[in-house]
Amino acid sequence: MLGLPILTFRFRGRTNRLLRIYDCFNEHPDQALHPGQIARDTGLNIRDVNDRLEATPELFVKLPKRPDGLTRYRLTTVTRTKSPEDVEKLIAQGARRESWTLYTAVAIVICALVVAGLVSIPYMQMLW
Repeated sequence: MLGLPILTFRFRGRTNRLLRIYDCFNEHPDQALHPGQIARDTGLNIRDVNDRLEATPELFVKLPKRPDGLTRYRLTTVTRTKSPEDVEKLIAQGARRESWTLYTAVAIVICALVVAGLVSIPYMQMLW
């Protein structure tokens, strides 16, 4: 990741993790889950699980904290009603969209460098 806010990817490179988290929610359909419990069940890092839950509100909804301070998550109503194949397509579509965004940004930078190089050719000839 480049660290630019405009190029932060929520799906690209994270599809397997998102699907594992989604599968964990499907294994516990009527439960709200804490990121620690999801991390144990999926074998993922708790920080990564928490980041994925926070970054994808179209898949996971954050519930209000319990009196003991635990934050839990559930699948959104729309996600819960979709079939696993549809959710997989949604995640793949998000990753594909982010890939195209990355490719477009790289192409823009390359084009800008080419234009800058072409514009500087007359000035380079003047120096010789």
